Amino acid sequence: MSKAKQQCLLTPEQLGRTITPSLCGAQPETEPADLRVIGHQRAREALEFGLSMDIQGFNIFAVGESGTGRRTLIKQSLEAHAANLPAGAEWCYINNFDNPHAPLALWLNPGEGKQLITRINRFIDELIALFPEVFENPAYQRKKKQIDRHFQRRYEEAIAGVEQLALANNVGLYEEEGNVTFAPLVDGQAIDDAQFAALSEEEREHFYRLLAELEERLTEQLLELPLWKREAVDQLRELKYATIDQVVKPLLKELGREWGSHLGVQKYLKNVKEHIADTLLEILANEEDEDPDDRKFRRKLERKFLPNLLEERDVHGGAPVIYEQNPSFQNLFGAVDYAMAQGMLHTNYRMIRPGAFHRANGGYLVLDAEKLLAQPHIWQQFKLVMKTQQVQIEHPLSELSAGASYNLQPEKIPLKVKVILLGSPEIYYTLQQYDEEFSELFRVLADFDRTLKCDDANLAAFSSLVRERGKRLNYPPIADDAVAVLGQTALRHAEHQKKLSANIQQWNELLDEACYLWRQQGGTGDIRSHHIRAAQLAKRNRTGRISEAMLEEIQERQILISTDGWAVGKINGLTVLSVGDTSFGTPARISATVYAGKQGVTDIEREAELGRAIHSKGVMILTGFLGHTYGQHFQLSISANIALEQSYGLVDGDSASMAEACALISAATGLPVDQSLAVTGSMNQHGEVQSIGGVNEKIEGFYRLCEDRGLTGRQGVIIPRTNLINLQLDDDVCQAVSEGRFAIYAVDHIDQALAILLDKDAGELLPAGGFTKGSIHAAALARLKALSALAK
Repeated sequence: MSKAKQQCLLTPEQLGRTITPSLCGAQPETEPADLRVIGHQRAREALEFGLSMDIQGFNIFAVGESGTGRRTLIKQSLEAHAANLPAGAEWCYINNFDNPHAPLALWLNPGEGKQLITRINRFIDELIALFPEVFENPAYQRKKKQIDRHFQRRYEEAIAGVEQLALANNVGLYEEEGNVTFAPLVDGQAIDDAQFAALSEEEREHFYRLLAELEERLTEQLLELPLWKREAVDQLRELKYATIDQVVKPLLKELGREWGSHLGVQKYLKNVKEHIADTLLEILANEEDEDPDDRKFRRKLERKFLPNLLEERDVHGGAPVIYEQNPSFQNLFGAVDYAMAQGMLHTNYRMIRPGAFHRANGGYLVLDAEKLLAQPHIWQQFKLVMKTQQVQIEHPLSELSAGASYNLQPEKIPLKVKVILLGSPEIYYTLQQYDEEFSELFRVLADFDRTLKCDDANLAAFSSLVRERGKRLNYPPIADDAVAVLGQTALRHAEHQKKLSANIQQWNELLDEACYLWRQQGGTGDIRSHHIRAAQLAKRNRTGRISEAMLEEIQERQILISTDGWAVGKINGLTVLSVGDTSFGTPARISATVYAGKQGVTDIEREAELGRAIHSKGVMILTGFLGHTYGQHFQLSISANIALEQSYGLVDGDSASMAEACALISAATGLPVDQSLAVTGSMNQHGEVQSIGGVNEKIEGFYRLCEDRGLTGRQGVIIPRTNLINLQLDDDVCQAVSEGRFAIYAVDHIDQALAILLDKDAGELLPAGGFTKGSIHAAALARLKALSALAK
């Protein structure tokens, strides 16, 4: 092995951190039984601050990834704070008798809403028991008949005077079905038409004049009949009002005594008293045309008098904590339902439905920012409600609704609620930059960590958390070695040897799958480490179709990748592909050509519009490195092409820049590259190697290919030394390294990578200029000088 390889070769101990089972033993139960989250100290402090600030505008925006326990921690904090706060007021909507179009809001203490509804229901039952039977009372009937008799007497007196005058002139007066007629009399008997025609012309003319005079006299006598009728109707109405008042007044008085300390209810009962007679008479008048039905009578009374309680509160239940999963306009701000009758929409205050703001009033409301922002008109209304601290129920498109529809405008309800928005950092910083009102409304940022420090305390908490879930789901006992493997999985997801992933969902899913396999294998004993590893393999198998298909294509030489031999201007780069929740590494051949010319370094990916910004930046940095290293004493003029072969999708990232530089130097010098090695790492213009992402997946991707073809002991991967802290490789890779069948090299500078790849000393810069004789850089410098001369 060359000196360069020996200096950069990693030992098996450097390939990942091993968590000993002794650190994952069962801990004494010192935490509450419902503890489901560990870490996130910064977010905890922010939540405590935001929830303690009882000032408008100190709402909270919680930033963090899904699965990190963000919702659980927020729920715990909210419930702890809410338990020490009052339950909040209850709100009802009641009938506005003067303007039913604008229902009134009624404030009640916690628990009083249900009591008031129960009491009003009893009041309605009492009304049903009394009406309409109350109008059959003998006293009422006697007064009603007296009014009728008085009207009848005045009518009969008027008719009697006209009748006496008619009889005196041999004319009879007759009433039939409310109509008054006159007929001539002969010998005291009314004559018919034939007898009347038999009279002489003079007699007929006499009777015509006489009948006309009598009809005129009758009209004069009955001229005030409508007035008498109206007086009778008014007297009857007053009698009904007095009767209703006499019956209902004691009932309302009793209600008033029961709610004497509540001014809002007192005002409501006063309105009921003023309008109950009109309401009852209206209902009873409509009932006369139908078969009497207590259920219909009750429904009509309920639509008039029964309060509509928006949200019931438990006086001992603390402040409400509401999480609205679907923050649509109606679900947030409430809605008014409609019913169809005779082809027309109708509604009333009883059909008002509360929204999340009503249910959370006096407490806390949790919302997903992404869902809230999905509809712009919701966001604008949301900010208006938060700023005015009032919520009004209205149709989201009321201005565009049909004019024939009957819309309600319920009274606004005062609002006191603290909102917690859940969202990504991108949403938070975008709103902060482009929406001036956002910073006024959400002054507290609760930033949840993606990772946790892997110390003894957090490992103990991690162990307790895993076992708590197992106990809650009635899983078998979880052994220490199983928890240790779960901990190493958390290290792998965090891509850091000193940090655990805060994504609780990943641990939970693996534990659930391990328990399933435990049951499949007989369900005896504890859940052990081999159950966890088997669950990992099963998941890899389920999600590995695409990675296996790509490996098969390489084996079938549909994709050209070499894992042995030497080649000029060709090198194995490493890429990471993400499909859904699965990421895997795969090698990709990078090729370079150098020839005389002045075009500079051409990025074929960029020219083909497949290379994105960061990849293009890496190529430009590579160009800067070439000029800085070789063009200090002459004008560097070359033409070169770099391509990621058999890549037909978008390419981004600068993790291939070191591999591209090595391929370019190989092409310039004619020195072959060892194809048994793969390279990943970005670099700056001075050749220093920088960290990249997905280092574990990249190493494992190339290892799987080499393993499938057969490990020779020469194969390996070159990575940035700064990525050592990110290594957490699978056991089979570590085992192969330990047995000398696979190697991993860590480099700080591209010179180390060149020495390993080209199996030749990279060379050092001499004080007089130039590089060490026989080195890679010396060969590159000589070749580039020659190409520059040819270009001139």
